[in-house]
Parts: sequence; structure tokens; C-alpha cells
Amino acid sequence: MGMESGQYIVVLGTGGTIAGTGSDPDRAWQYKAAQLPIQQLVASLPALADAPLRFEQVAQIDSKDMNWSVWQALGQALQQHLAKPDVAGVVITHGTDTLEETAYLLHRLYDGGKPIVLTASMRPATAPDADGPRNLLDAVRVALWAAEQGQGGVAVVMAGQVWAGAEVRKMHSHAIDAFDGGGAPALATVLPEGQVLSLVDVWPPSGGAGWAILDAPVPPRVEIITSHADADGVMVRAVWAAAPDLKGLLVACTGHGTINAPLEAVLRQAQLAGIKVWRSSRVARGGVQPREGDDFPAVEGLTAAQARLALVLHELGARLS
Repeated sequence: MGMESGQYIVVLGTGGTIAGTGSDPDRAWQYKAAQLPIQQLVASLPALADAPLRFEQVAQIDSKDMNWSVWQALGQALQQHLAKPDVAGVVITHGTDTLEETAYLLHRLYDGGKPIVLTASMRPATAPDADGPRNLLDAVRVALWAAEQGQGGVAVVMAGQVWAGAEVRKMHSHAIDAFDGGGAPALATVLPEGQVLSLVDVWPPSGGAGWAILDAPVPPRVEIITSHADADGVMVRAVWAAAPDLKGLLVACTGHGTINAPLEAVLRQAQLAGIKVWRSSRVARGGVQPREGDDFPAVEGLTAAQARLALVLHELGARLS
């Protein structure tokens, strides 16, 4: 199975730093995200002049402002395009701040029949050391390669590395190579000359929960609570009182899923009141492995932000596999 004659890749733009601009190249950190349309980003890359591409601007936001409605629009666009026989795969441009959340969400919902490749940048388009052009070029190359190889699922391409959508996370606040797999190896590497070097035989299978999950007008309210020194549960009580629609709490725990004792006592009260309490870790790698007798379920291998989404999806009827 591979790309057939007449097939093409759809590039969906959602904004982010990769589409950001600033007025002073010497102060690249002073910029406004989500300014350039996706067609302009691709047009700036001569290497893609003859690539079989189509475009759609789904959103134009700074990804720190990602929300359910944008995910709904993105899901609708993906569903429409991926159903077309002529579409071999999709590339999505995104911001880095919530990239791991979108990638995880798509991984959980998608059936994995064709490649979905997300990319972003750590520098705006006007920066002298802009990384967006290479990342976008690499993402298109990976999508074309994956379609030709019959690989399907969700992946993220950053700094020449291809990470699984279920595992990717931002590990550095400003470095060009800010992403990794949280200890999991990369799926592939994109060499400087553009060749894709596969590191695995098959991409991880997607969750396949279905796009219909996004039909919910609003997601169940799930908030993140962090365990730390002197945590006494006041934040739990505050959100509990302020949000009658609270369905769940995701605890970013210390270490391997431990919780400050006063905070744990309040979380038990919330659990008895019907609020689901799940655990992840505030530690960058390793996650929290479930153990027999856990009072609060552990979400294995996910960042706190991804684990919050896992609890949201659970409340919407999607079960973790």
C-alpha cells in the first residue's frame, strides 16, 4: 500500500509561533503568534513548490489559547479530508505550548488509517534562526513518506525527530529541540538532505474512539491540582465551590504518584462526593504506573495535561485501552 497517482497531502493551519511575526529580528522573542496564513508559510519553501498539497486554515490562534471549539473544528476538518480517497495524509501546523495535548487527543480519537503529522516551531517566522521552515518541510516529507510506506496514525515532527502522538511532550521551554517522547524512542529521523530514516517497523496503533466524541457542546470540567510542599487542599476546596459542574481532578503528583497528606485528605472528600480523582506526575519522565490497591487511579506515561484529557475522554465515554 502506498500513495497513488493523483493523491495529495492536506495542510491544516491552526496558527502558533510557526506562523508568528515580529518587527525586530534581533529581538525574536518579541513577536505575535498566529499571523501568517498557511499558504504563505508553504509558499516560502521552494522545496515544496511541486509537492502535491492542498490547504485549509482551520484556526489562527496562539496555542496557549487552545480550546474545545478549536479541537471541534480541527476534528471536523480531519474527518472531512481523511474520508476522501485522494487524500493520502494530513499535516497540521500548531503552536508548541499545547502541541502534546492536541497530538494526544487526535491519537485517542483517530482510527489511524492514514498519517496525521503535526509540526510547530520554537522561533517565529521572522527570527534569523527560525526553525519553522525546516519543521514544516520535514513534516510534509514525513507525511508523504508515511503514506508511501502505508504507515498510519498520529505523529509529531520537530527538530528532525518524529515522535508518536501518544508519547510526545514539550521538555524544554525555549530550546530548538524542545520535544521528546518522555523516554520512548523516536519513530523516525529526518536527515538533513530530507531522507526519512525509520526507527520502528510500525507506528503505534491509534485509539480509535471516534470523532463523534467532539460532538459534546462543552467538555466535562476536569481541573489539574498540583501536589507540592505545604499543599493543604485549599485549591481543591476553591474549585469545588466555584464550579458546581466539576467532574474530575487530575493530580500532578510528586515523584511516583505521591500526594501531600493534607491535600490527599481533601481529595478523598472530593472522591466521596462523586468527583473522580486521577493521578499523574509532575516529574518529566517515567509517569505513574498503576498498582494494586491504588485509591486514586494512575494514568500511566502521560503528562499532567495529557492525563487531564484522558479523564475528560473517560467522562465522555472513551475508555483507556
